[in-house]
Amino acid sequence: MSSQIVKVNLNNLNESYEFGKVAKQADGAVWYKQGKAILLATVTIDKESSDEDFLPLTVQYIEKSYAAAKIPGGFIKRESKPSDFETLTSRIIDRALRPLFPKEFANGIVINVTVLSSDEEVDLQVAALHAANAALLVSSLPIDKSIAAIRVGKIDDKVIINPTLSEQNNSTLDLLLVGSKKDIAMIEMRSISSTKDGEHYVNELDTNELLDILTQATLPIENASNEYLAKFKPFKSKNILEINYKDINQEIIDFIEKSYMDKLDIAIDAISKSERSDALSKLEAEIEKDIENSNIELEAQDVVKAFNKVVKNRVREMILSGIRLDKRALDEVREISIDTNLLPSVHGSTLFTRGQTQALVTATLGDNKDAQMYELLTDNSSKVENFMVHYNFPPYSVGEARPIGAPSRRELGHGNLAKRALEPTVILENNQTVRVVSEILESNGSSSMATVCGGSLSLYCADVNVVKLTSGIAMGVVVENNSKYAILTDIMGAEDHYGDMDLKVAGTKDGITALQLDIKLDGLELNILKEALLQAKKGLEHILEIMKDAKESIVPSGALPSLITFEVDSSKIPLIIGKGGSTIREIIDRYKVSIDLNRDLGVVKITGNDIDSIENAKNYILELIEKDSKPVAKYEIGKVYSGIVKKSIDFGYFIEMPDGYDALLHNSKIPHSMQGTLNVGDSVDIKVLSQDNKRVELTIA
Repeated sequence: MSSQIVKVNLNNLNESYEFGKVAKQADGAVWYKQGKAILLATVTIDKESSDEDFLPLTVQYIEKSYAAAKIPGGFIKRESKPSDFETLTSRIIDRALRPLFPKEFANGIVINVTVLSSDEEVDLQVAALHAANAALLVSSLPIDKSIAAIRVGKIDDKVIINPTLSEQNNSTLDLLLVGSKKDIAMIEMRSISSTKDGEHYVNELDTNELLDILTQATLPIENASNEYLAKFKPFKSKNILEINYKDINQEIIDFIEKSYMDKLDIAIDAISKSERSDALSKLEAEIEKDIENSNIELEAQDVVKAFNKVVKNRVREMILSGIRLDKRALDEVREISIDTNLLPSVHGSTLFTRGQTQALVTATLGDNKDAQMYELLTDNSSKVENFMVHYNFPPYSVGEARPIGAPSRRELGHGNLAKRALEPTVILENNQTVRVVSEILESNGSSSMATVCGGSLSLYCADVNVVKLTSGIAMGVVVENNSKYAILTDIMGAEDHYGDMDLKVAGTKDGITALQLDIKLDGLELNILKEALLQAKKGLEHILEIMKDAKESIVPSGALPSLITFEVDSSKIPLIIGKGGSTIREIIDRYKVSIDLNRDLGVVKITGNDIDSIENAKNYILELIEKDSKPVAKYEIGKVYSGIVKKSIDFGYFIEMPDGYDALLHNSKIPHSMQGTLNVGDSVDIKVLSQDNKRVELTIA
């Protein structure tokens, strides 16, 4: 069978999809082209259904170095560990496609998207989403809905649909919207700070502006998803996979609902997460034992699935009637406590506790040598990350007994979300690097948003130049029959587990800096999202007020490095640097400081842990400049002069010559018998060995 090509020109994208060309043994495959970018997307299916109660979907987005005519850097010359961009893109594809699958579907699915050729102007995340969607639609999977993705930018206050990568560099908004027809499936959004007339601006979106942009974006999404579905349908596999849905045993459900609902309500009523979990486990064991003594026919996991179904239905019923697990109002935020700078040897630290979620967040200051280098496939040169946010979720935070391993995709994703929320509010000084680390000590929902709150305060604790406080909140929704719904503020873990939406919103007092939306429904109507955003705004304002009080009581950490900034004649900067950087390296090594030089403005910034060392480094630089500025007489080589010891330094002495010029007497030119005997103010006979411009070399006469 010959290959078939489908061309789609929508929303500023010219895309080509070729089916039947490659990877014909995969269940679904597409050869995708946009510009010079070529991606291969494949779908493979495990024909056996698993007993898990979740969809075993694995997504791998892989960038090949040869796609950009590059050889992998480093010692190993082949692709190995996925980059952060690859990991985050894999997560985006997973989150966008997962709602398309039928409920109770439990076959293992692997989706691979490989970049074979890159284009410096093509948005590879949008391309990967569309390629994966096409491969799914032509596979044997029982999927009859299509998603579409668009990137929304904002340049000169004008909304741009699917900007090129170079246009994105000038945008103050980065919003990725994925939808299916009229419904929203996933959102990733961040504001991007800008500078106007030398002033730093946080380009946060107010809620109404964001809603207007989402309204504008939903129509292109609807048109595109309908177009994809219509054009790809003729290539759908004729052998639709027959799924043996393992229905939950209704007889067990009836048994539980008839005899155990009172005990179930008591177990659910436990306020503590651990107490509730223990009570439900004991009740499940009791039910299982009673059913074993009955005449009900059982299969493995039957009781577990039925019990979980009953618990889920009961929790959702309670929420829809306005009753939450911890008895809060639907729009109420859990109790918050904040401790600042509690770690004495850390530049900045905050312990942020909200209900049973607790994040210990630290901020550490560094310079350019501490920045993270990374590469993007679409860039020809390496980039440097000077602001980092790292999120760690150790197993003990949820009471699990297992060792701590390498950061997971989830940890990378949560850290990236927190970074996107905080970065617009941070102004880094020249040569400055800042690393924020969040250790989740306890988790019961919204730990990424606790990271945002704790991270913002820890930056203040470390005396970083922060424009505004940033807080974060997680919102949930329970929808029944597409009509009745309840929106929850500051959701707990169980409400996230049993609910239909996870909306994370971060922002300042003036608007939203970052947003992330994931749903478990086929799609979410825009009117529900609008209501959730308005409710989230109230929660953010409440948290910001508490954070404001904590900020005002911050006591600076004793571990903060000291800083001195002073100006010199800009023409003297090369003198401070020295030949090949020798002078500045010598100063840094001797005084254990960091030095940042602004050649244009003639500004010298010295930082270090000891103020005396910083002052000594400053004085050394000023003396160096002063000496260079003095006119130097011509000395007679080999002549003996009488000088005075003016200053003792690590490698010798400065000797004041008869005309007042300070010349260097190096330790190597002092006889062993005189080592350590010279003191400031002593008169000493010295002989001139050489003179090169302003540099005079002496020895003991």
